[in-house]
Amino acid sequence: MRFELIGEMSTRGINFLDLWMAEHLPNAITDDSVAVSDLADRMMIAADREGIAEDKINEEVDSIFEVIFEAMQHREGSLAD
Repeated sequence: MRFELIGEMSTRGINFLDLWMAEHLPNAITDDSVAVSDLADRMMIAADREGIAEDKINEEVDSIFEVIFEAMQHREGSLAD
């Protein structure tokens, strides 16, 4: 899953989000909002550890939860692009 990129810091945030989802999203489709919320929280904790502030990711996506939820709904049994 790729997003239109703007600015170097937001590019870093989106690249992190893309890589994190590719490595950490389960290969199952789910509509469990609690599970998706947990994944969004885990992704933000990991971003913080890498020195990427939440606002740098939110510059490009309105909702990390929605991005992860949509990615989970459109899984094809492979990792995200």
